[in-house]
Amino acid sequence: QVQLVESGGGLVQPGGSLRLSCVVSGTSISGFYAMGWYRQAPEKQRELVATFTIDGSTNYAGSVKGRFTISRDNAKNTVYLQMNSLKPEDTAVYYCKATRHVPPIVADYWGQGTQVTVSS
Repeated sequence: QVQLVESGGGLVQPGGSLRLSCVVSGTSISGFYAMGWYRQAPEKQRELVATFTIDGSTNYAGSVKGRFTISRDNAKNTVYLQMNSLKPEDTAVYYCKATRHVPPIVADYWGQGTQVTVSS
């Protein structure tokens, strides 16, 4: 059974940094077509923050480009999101997502989320 568990969220002041972790169990992250981070603020739709695909390409939301960095450690089966220069508008629940693509089946896996609050 594939499980994704996020951690690293918390309360941070504007301008601060946090590193989120997404530990995957039940399978190797190297087998996923794509992995990434999404976030959902109160009364807003869930949105893409940062993703990478199996070919190594990355994609960032315009609002976080230059401040956030997605990375992975295959040996630890973990994906990270380094967040710098945090702003109050970054406040949201952050979710880790993994996509497995075995044609014709596409399967998405989500973690339970971790709260990030940016406030003074």
